[in-house]
Amino acid sequence: MDTTTAARNRKLALATPSDLGAEATREIAAALTALLADVFALYIKTKNFHWHVSGPHFRDYHLMLDEQGEQIFAMTDDIAERARKIGGTTIRSIGHIARVQRLLDNDADFVTPDDMLAELREDTLQLVDIMRQLHTLTVSYNDHATTSILENWIDETERRAWFLFETTRRAL
Repeated sequence: MDTTTAARNRKLALATPSDLGAEATREIAAALTALLADVFALYIKTKNFHWHVSGPHFRDYHLMLDEQGEQIFAMTDDIAERARKIGGTTIRSIGHIARVQRLLDNDADFVTPDDMLAELREDTLQLVDIMRQLHTLTVSYNDHATTSILENWIDETERRAWFLFETTRRAL
């Protein structure tokens, strides 16, 4: 068997039947893969800040970031499996995540708690915007299942942004 035939056979082995069509599958799976990369980036940043937060509100921030990290991580399997269910593929490595993520990492040695929460709030709002764009795409292809899941993720992500905002709001 030549390498072209072997490559085609490997690709066919991953082909999941879908009635969405090739273009919809390609576009939605690619958007889900990028979303997954962003979710992993936000998860790692949230855990980074959870591990490194300090100061007078340590316990509250530490616990909130741990809870948010769990919620963010819980999305990952559903996102990847949705891409596969419609016939696409998804993330394969940390390098793949780094190539497609849009949310920026934070490798700083020290970040103040207020800056941590503000950065996470902005990233979370950016993630909401990314999911809304994906929602528009899935609606255009009548992908009702992905659209429905996105609506739940948007709601959950808006809730996390709200908590981050209220936590950093200063008393009037």
